Amino acid sequence: MENPTTVVALLAARLTALLRSDDGMSTVEYAVGLVAAAAFAGLLIVIVNGAGVLDALTGLIERALAPATG
Repeated sequence: MENPTTVVALLAARLTALLRSDDGMSTVEYAVGLVAAAAFAGLLIVIVNGAGVLDALTGLIERALAPATG
């Protein structure tokens, strides 16, 4: 899993690239889109760093790597 700082940096780079093209969007739409994307990224970081998600992913990986019985 990537470092949350790396994920945010990649998101910021992608948004910067998208913002350079102004095909049909106004400055206000850019601002609203940027705020929404940043909020969504923050929410994803909080969710992915939660103990429940970590436990679920660990269990999934352990089951996938366990020898088959039966």
